Amino acid sequence: MKVSSTVLPEVLTLEPRVFSDERGYFFEGHNQRAFETAAGIQLTFVQDNQSRSKKNVLRGLHYQNPHSQGKLLRVLAGEVFDVVVDIRRSSANFGKWNGITLSADNRLAIWVPAGFAHGFLVLSDHAEVLYKTTDYYAPHHEHCIMWNDPDLAIAWPLAGPPDLSPKDKQGSSFKDARVFA
Repeated sequence: MKVSSTVLPEVLTLEPRVFSDERGYFFEGHNQRAFETAAGIQLTFVQDNQSRSKKNVLRGLHYQNPHSQGKLLRVLAGEVFDVVVDIRRSSANFGKWNGITLSADNRLAIWVPAGFAHGFLVLSDHAEVLYKTTDYYAPHHEHCIMWNDPDLAIAWPLAGPPDLSPKDKQGSSFKDARVFA
């Protein structure tokens, strides 16, 4: 597994070692020991989530505070533009974001630590996303920042307005968000 930092140093991309031949391919989607060794992070995943979304669906920017979740994400089918925002007030990168394309074809995974907001836009006809979390879903601690907040100025690769859930339509501004210390 190859682990690389992004413009947000705590946010990592993981590239698996793929074994391919004329029959197809094989790779380990997750190996706890390899992840901990390569990333230098020791943690426990407690929940797996999977979503399927159609083209132009934008989910996010979501986070929990308290009960913040670290997330390890991978796209099983299709392609997404994945966005992570540092919402730790004490961080030198507070308010900065990183966007990366994740797809079934590139097989990249992304590590989103606790203290970051996360969202994605579906670029393909549909996408299936699998993510492991380090804490359980706590709906009463879930928060959402507006996907189009002008202070964040995220460059989503949109051709028109995104398809949003009612929750995502009600996201708070970054200025009013319940951020981390």
